[in-house]
Amino acid sequence: MEAQGKRRKLITISVPVYNEEDNIASLMNRLRAFSATQPDYDFEFLFTDNASEDATYERLAEEAKSDPRVRVVRFSRNFGYQRSILTNFLLARGDAAVQVDADLQDPPEMIAQFIQYWEQGYKVVYGVRRRRDEARLMEACRKLYYRFIRSISEVNLPKDAGDFRLIDRSIIEHLRTIQDKNPYLRGLIAALGHRQIGIEYDRAQRTAGSTKFNFLRLMRLGIDGVVSQSTAPLHYITFFGFALCALSGVVSIGYIIYWAANWKTIAAGFTTMVLLQLVTIGLNAAFLGVLGEYLARVTENVRGHPFVVIERTINDGVENMRNKVFEIGEARE
Repeated sequence: MEAQGKRRKLITISVPVYNEEDNIASLMNRLRAFSATQPDYDFEFLFTDNASEDATYERLAEEAKSDPRVRVVRFSRNFGYQRSILTNFLLARGDAAVQVDADLQDPPEMIAQFIQYWEQGYKVVYGVRRRRDEARLMEACRKLYYRFIRSISEVNLPKDAGDFRLIDRSIIEHLRTIQDKNPYLRGLIAALGHRQIGIEYDRAQRTAGSTKFNFLRLMRLGIDGVVSQSTAPLHYITFFGFALCALSGVVSIGYIIYWAANWKTIAAGFTTMVLLQLVTIGLNAAFLGVLGEYLARVTENVRGHPFVVIERTINDGVENMRNKVFEIGEARE
């Protein structure tokens, strides 16, 4: 019992990667340097490789040979960023897990502050992006989005926070019960309601490689955030539909009265009909698009496709060919 009481806590550094071969060496140097400053904790470095098309996996395999703390899980195909993070968390062995991107825009050294707040009883500690090196318009759009999704969300979502965060083991076990095939982790973690705190920092510029989030992928992540966090858009559609019907009824009555009083001189009204049809078509298309997003999520969750497929793993320096379907509810390895 005494030996168990002296056991050092294990911290999992969770790193989702995709085509990051140029960043692996510098990332590992900084992670090792950071871990050396924390003698009271043990660390493991868990990478989930989303079927990278460059030499990312080979670089990670080399790191794992020289450092048994490095664990690597490679997927059979690219299952998406959020699934990669969630699978990483669920496979973590640590008492807490910290998600860090491989591009080093989020400083690993800041994890020391995360751990300090975690030891004070916070179950979630997240980074708040005070400033980021990107175009002003894009930064403004991000801030606007964070505030919009918070306004419609049913939970208190942190503003200007990404996925750079520490979560306690209890949070990981809660996430194991989630059955959403399109997870939005920032929202899922916030929805659990545990004690959490944010720490401000300035996000650095990527030093190597290129971003994997182009405009379309950012839009996809944004849509996932909206539809996973709230059903408010459906309610807005309902309210707007009733309001539009009422307005249409009033306008129709007014138009009939106007026509009755001026039926001999009134214009044919072709332009009015065209405009009404265009507005109606546009609104219907927009509403169907929102409904389609919700329906797509329901379909994804019920049709039975695997969450991810693990092609191979590296644990304790040993590579294993797995070809294993991994679902959310499974226990960690």
